[in-house]
Amino acid sequence: MTFTGNRIRTSRELAGWHAGADAEAALDPDLAIVDTHHHLYGDVADTHHYLLAQLNADLDAGHRIAGTVYVEAYHAGWHTDGPPELRSTGEIERIVRLTSHASCGLAEPAAPNPESPTSNAHRIAIGIVSHVDLSSEHSIVPVIDAHLHAAQGRLRGVRQQATWEGGNVGKFITSTPMPSLLGDRRFRANYARLQEYGLSFDATVFHTQLSDVASLADAFPDIPIVLDHMGIPIGVENYASQREQVVKHWRGALRELALRPNISLKIGGLGMPVLGFRFEARARPANSSELAEAWGPFIRDCIEAFGAGRCMFESNFPVDRQSCSYFSLWNAYKIATRELSSAERADVFGRTAARVYRLPVLDSSSWSSRRGAGCSERQRH
Repeated sequence: MTFTGNRIRTSRELAGWHAGADAEAALDPDLAIVDTHHHLYGDVADTHHYLLAQLNADLDAGHRIAGTVYVEAYHAGWHTDGPPELRSTGEIERIVRLTSHASCGLAEPAAPNPESPTSNAHRIAIGIVSHVDLSSEHSIVPVIDAHLHAAQGRLRGVRQQATWEGGNVGKFITSTPMPSLLGDRRFRANYARLQEYGLSFDATVFHTQLSDVASLADAFPDIPIVLDHMGIPIGVENYASQREQVVKHWRGALRELALRPNISLKIGGLGMPVLGFRFEARARPANSSELAEAWGPFIRDCIEAFGAGRCMFESNFPVDRQSCSYFSLWNAYKIATRELSSAERADVFGRTAARVYRLPVLDSSSWSSRRGAGCSERQRH
């Protein structure tokens, strides 16, 4: 099938599409969750956007979201002038402003402004992963210092997307990097500075690039790496006809990466069209049972390779909204992990994230939950 990018439907189209979703009850509503990967960008006039009001509605839908990690994307809020290497600080300043406790209801106009702070500020972006150009010829020291200052104690890591593909898939990558970014001499010289700051690196690559992540981890064993979206096993274009080989390669690469103790794994991104599940092509969003059936083998492969103590779930919203609702996504994750022990579930849904990203939610009472598939009275349509 022809790949046309990960944002098939516009935000307006998605709103109508999701209105036809099945009603579901929240499974295990007491299970504490840290959403380790989401974005906020655009405004109501933009073709694609995900606003604070939309995130708040998702957080309040019925699952127990204890906290979130905000991850840079789409140049949201970047400054449009000043030194290019410092412009990404605008994104941090924006998310901190929107989620500042002190500014709740005060710093921004009240509704209907969709970007006004709300009562969820205390749990949104308790950790931030910002964009830093590690391939820059400039020193990254003043850049990281500026990011730390802007984040007001919330900066936990940096990301520079490294996804590269030489065919049609690669044509839809925003800000296409050099083919072997993670091995670039200048990139690695700047990457080494992350250890001084105690920051981790979010690695976003395709399955064809997982050996580059292994090489980076070996070269800098004291810098934590968080592999985003499970290493993105591509399932479109010519990769679709080679699905079995792709999955075999991906599964073996994950096991190799798991031998590096400085690598942790984010499980998610499964709703992106590039993975080839084709839920975005349906007349209505997939429900949690359908998602769990399709995604379950991949989720179990991840946990089998890395162990629950090094895996963490992510929503990757709003990108995964092309396949399902935020509510159904977390239900699907819960269904797919029913066979895990309560301790293992606590790890993958929150404890691993709290440890890896050093989040202020690591309270033993936060991770208590009922075992099984209990339901909340609250339902989501």
